[in-house]
Amino acid sequence: MTDTVLILDFGSQVTQLIARRLREDGVYTEILPCTAAPDRISALTPKGIILSGGPNSVALADTPRAPDVVFELGVPVLGICYGQQTMCQQLGGQVVPGDEREFGRADVQVKSPSALFEGVWEAGVDYPVWLSLGDRVVALPEGFSVIATSSGAPFAAIADEARGYYGVQFHPEVVHTPDGAKLLSRFAKTICGVVGDWSMEAYRERTVAAIRAQVGDDGKVICGLSGGVDSSVTAVLIHEAIGERLTCVFVDHGLMREGEAEEVIKLFGGQYNIPLIHEDASDLFLGRLDGVSDPEEKRKIIGATFIDVFDKAAASIDGAGFLAQGTLYPDVIESVSASGGPSVTIKSHHNVGGLPDDMDMELVEPLRELFKDEVRALGRELGMPENLIGRHPFPGPGLAIRIPGEITPEKCDILRKADAVYLDEIRNAGLYDEIWQAFAVLLPVRTVGVMGDARSYDYVCALRAVTSTDGMTADSYAFSHDFLTRVSTRIVNEVKGINRVVYDITSKPPGTIEWE
Repeated sequence: MTDTVLILDFGSQVTQLIARRLREDGVYTEILPCTAAPDRISALTPKGIILSGGPNSVALADTPRAPDVVFELGVPVLGICYGQQTMCQQLGGQVVPGDEREFGRADVQVKSPSALFEGVWEAGVDYPVWLSLGDRVVALPEGFSVIATSSGAPFAAIADEARGYYGVQFHPEVVHTPDGAKLLSRFAKTICGVVGDWSMEAYRERTVAAIRAQVGDDGKVICGLSGGVDSSVTAVLIHEAIGERLTCVFVDHGLMREGEAEEVIKLFGGQYNIPLIHEDASDLFLGRLDGVSDPEEKRKIIGATFIDVFDKAAASIDGAGFLAQGTLYPDVIESVSASGGPSVTIKSHHNVGGLPDDMDMELVEPLRELFKDEVRALGRELGMPENLIGRHPFPGPGLAIRIPGEITPEKCDILRKADAVYLDEIRNAGLYDEIWQAFAVLLPVRTVGVMGDARSYDYVCALRAVTSTDGMTADSYAFSHDFLTRVSTRIVNEVKGINRVVYDITSKPPGTIEWE
């Protein structure tokens, strides 16, 4: 059995980054909500436990605490931010509310040697971190000592070396803490004694086995296939697990990119020879979206309609009791409490937040634990073509969330053409693989322009391109002025209905990658 490090989620928006950093280092992790039952925690026989950060205040009586079993298993524990604070309070220390919350870059100075720092940080040296400070530890539990401080956090890092308990008031999982991944590796491999032999090959084998166990010997699965990376890897993985008992259903909701429907049918119905049902439901989707402008309502309408179409398709497949979706970690983080923990909802996703409670099929979500780049790695492990695996992400609701305001067939056609021109120029410039995601947005704004000798009054098109590693944070891509001018000229000249083009340079955070 693979050694496991358990992460208990207290609601941090970056909890899954802890798992990501450890998996990159070959350490298998599982995430459970901080409310998980003691027997569920014990059943994993973890070699170590990490308590994540969170948005709450330990100083309040009704906020989450670590289950007592965490400190009864006799394994090392690492508390991060909120995790450090609740560990201190539960073990006899004292935590008080801070006057104000502090977030951002800071320097910590190592005060004494520690197993957590050995080979990474030296005593007496300052190191950059990403500090997160709300409540403040003012008294340590018995057996603990301070091993690092900062100007704003006198208890920036603490340790009880005898029991293998550690707490840090900064986030080692984010890239803004340059040595953070090394510290997590020290905790997992040296302090917890994890072998670190987890790999994407191992994930593939474990997930195939899990799919077979969930579906059983006779169960049939239908998979929502969009042609994007997530649903494509989901389909190929499930096909490997259960073969012809998988049927892919391609729902054409009329919100696809140019030529995408034809590509999906050719690839999966032809190259992969996976049973494929093509449901052209574009009139149904666009009809239900008619007059709707609220983005959350759009997503929920699309999610509900998606399930309606799937129920109809399932009725034609005798015994299909399972619905497969390519839900990823970032979807879960931004939609609901991560793994059931007390996180803050940012926005819903059609494949997690919009599903009806009375859905007739059981969900199969084999990618739910993965980030986008890990999905691509899994696709390569499955031998899938690089031109598919390297494709930019495309949201399940499609163009619906790239048309702020009301959606019409005319707007969809205009946006499809503009988006195709934009991506064509990106590929021509050899930039496609440098960019995480690029797309056009049709704004609900008309402006005056001059086309030839005539006045025009047409839509504004916004262009978006970002760089990222996991979709959790992103920066705008720095195109040259010549490139943007060339794209703008082509769109205005070739796409009827647009007379102005702008470029979005907002990072994530504070913005999101998509506009809705």
